[in-house]
Amino acid sequence: MSRYIATRAIRGANALVTEAEYMLAKALAEKGPDTPVAFPNTAYYLPVIYGMTGIAVQKLGDLKPVLRHARSLLHPLPAPRHWTPYLGETLDCGMATLLAAEAIEAIRFVYGLQPEPMPGFRLAGGTAFTSPDAGDGREATDGHLNGPIDDIQLRSWGIQLVDGRMPGFAAIVGCAKSNEVAVEIVRQLQRRNILTFLSGNVNGRSIIHQLIEEGVELGYDTYTVPFGTDTISAIYALGFATRSALTFGGLKPGQAREILLYNRERVFAFVLALGEVDDLKYAAAAGAINFGFPVIADTVIPEILPTGITRYEHVVSMPWNEIEGKDDREKAERLVQKCIEVRGVKVKVVDVPVPVPYGSAFEGEVVRKADMRVEFGGKYSRAFEYLRMVDMDEVVDGKVELVGPDFDHIPPQGHMDMGIVVEVAGRQMQKDFEPVLERQIHYFINGASGVQHIGQRDIAWIRISKAAADKGFRLEHLGKILHARFKNDFGAIVDKVQVTIYTDPEPFHYWLAKAREAYDYRNRRLADLTDEKVEEFYSCTLCQSFAPNHVCIVSPERLGLCGAYNWLDCKASFSINPTGPNQPIKLGRLLDPVKGYWEGTNEYARIGSHGAVEKVAMYSIMENPMTACGCFECIVMLIPEANGVMVVSREDPSMTPAGMTFSTLAGIAGGGLQTPGVMGVGKYYLLSPKFIAADGGFKRVVWMSSFLKETMVAELKAVAEREGDPDLIERIADERYVTTVDELLVWLEEHNHPALTMPPIF
Repeated sequence: MSRYIATRAIRGANALVTEAEYMLAKALAEKGPDTPVAFPNTAYYLPVIYGMTGIAVQKLGDLKPVLRHARSLLHPLPAPRHWTPYLGETLDCGMATLLAAEAIEAIRFVYGLQPEPMPGFRLAGGTAFTSPDAGDGREATDGHLNGPIDDIQLRSWGIQLVDGRMPGFAAIVGCAKSNEVAVEIVRQLQRRNILTFLSGNVNGRSIIHQLIEEGVELGYDTYTVPFGTDTISAIYALGFATRSALTFGGLKPGQAREILLYNRERVFAFVLALGEVDDLKYAAAAGAINFGFPVIADTVIPEILPTGITRYEHVVSMPWNEIEGKDDREKAERLVQKCIEVRGVKVKVVDVPVPVPYGSAFEGEVVRKADMRVEFGGKYSRAFEYLRMVDMDEVVDGKVELVGPDFDHIPPQGHMDMGIVVEVAGRQMQKDFEPVLERQIHYFINGASGVQHIGQRDIAWIRISKAAADKGFRLEHLGKILHARFKNDFGAIVDKVQVTIYTDPEPFHYWLAKAREAYDYRNRRLADLTDEKVEEFYSCTLCQSFAPNHVCIVSPERLGLCGAYNWLDCKASFSINPTGPNQPIKLGRLLDPVKGYWEGTNEYARIGSHGAVEKVAMYSIMENPMTACGCFECIVMLIPEANGVMVVSREDPSMTPAGMTFSTLAGIAGGGLQTPGVMGVGKYYLLSPKFIAADGGFKRVVWMSSFLKETMVAELKAVAEREGDPDLIERIADERYVTTVDELLVWLEEHNHPALTMPPIF
């Protein structure tokens, strides 16, 4: 252990704890001990403090024992002449730094100083369901940096974290050598789909300033999140890591050792320190090392070799001037490669031949009308996409053909019709896989920077930005993306891929008619695919990378709780990777057709959960419900007074009749826990005839987030008609009118909800 690093880190920790104590004393005198303290939209209070100490900080006075504990972790500076190991003392001081930093940020919230003001800056943070031309809740942060990540966003990233699309995160602290280097570092991380958190400065200049000056879009949508321009804002990255353990790992507040070990083994993160490293940065780095996150610096600092706290090296020095490379771009790439190597991040990079940056980091990117070069679909034109299986000799692999004109003749911000027809052939390909592969078009196209894709089938909506067009992006590149990704991701079942893009009106309408025939056939085929007509369900253990004891069982009439995997998806996944996360579960003898018990599903539940779960009822919320990891789309919860259940959407931050928000409820539903009366589900499971069928089905829904009502209006209307009550959705309350049980009961009486006359739910 380096005495130099220990001295700097311990000195920085002592200074920060002293600063936090001073700020708290001032705040207590000015605001009073009962002043509320919170980070917005999280059920985990101040997450690092909550996770490490178990203290739920809700008011200023609650910070006093936290800072006493931080003070107790501090150590004196190492003696100048006698060597001692130092590591334990340094790590203690690192943890004290994190506790003090989070306390300071909480006090800043009390004074309205967080999120950090940044006049004229707008985050790229709209949800995937928001119109690019409409306002949304996140746009209200115009003029401020991001601040702490809320629970809703954490969970929405959940499936990407567990399935490897988002292999880890980088916490960048400081300022790069130049604006160009800053952009290149971020682009290299985006290309690898690594979530990037930005904070800190060097002599008042931050990498955040550099990226804003270069026009790089920052925010949730682009995986590049600016926390603040001072070092202590890096605490938000450690808060994200702590909440990952609490959210997905089923760990409890106060289990400090378990949370740190969880992060070392399951959350692949690292710190990249750019520019001069001062005492506070050394102290913060020591805090990160507690989590198993190594620190890589682009300056000359002492190195710390492996001791078991991190997987490999603790601190690595890679001075910028000594990095091999013909130019700064190549040096930036090698610096990022070194970070990935030191942390052991497993990265899969697909080479897609397009003239714009490409990666999952751009999947949520929004192209607003002012920035748009052209659009296909939406209000003024039609766009469709259709994937079909054909014989091997009908496909020329890699052929991309444009039938009709490109968009060069369209005026800026104009529109035109377009159809994308993908023809695939393969010896292992099956017709059932067509819709599975077709849905991937959305993700594949969205990976291109400056290209936005919304919808599917014949309601697709694609926008190409001016910036992407200026770099040479044209319609043929959509085909090149699809060829590269289908061959890379589905090479086990797809041998050949040919893409034809239609803008000429006559063939466009011909293929649109053929596509609609196929859509209709698939709809009827899927409607006939019921649980009773198959002999096997599928497991999904993707989320066990984060929630070790959670098991997901996917049937034709019950998709995965994340909403991303249905029975056909799992069947295709098994064909692609027979040893992967989706394994067939032979149903065996049917034990209870009403609640949904089979010998095979019960046996899998025991084995898959490592004995934590004995059995799972596929159709009940009241008896042995399925467990959840944390990336569910909705929570279904019993409201006993109403003889029914409520359904809360992940996008809904409002108060519910249960007296808890989604974030608080998620702590009960997630982490692999089996809690009767509480269940995480995918939103389209609400439409299934098997939705809590043993407990009365959809008519038990007495309250539902308005977001679901508005985004699934046609589907929910069809469910109401199937249930024999066409006005049922209007009888269901939502947060616009009802937020308490008493209000809910009045609503149900006034609207004559059927749950009031149904048999008792328990």
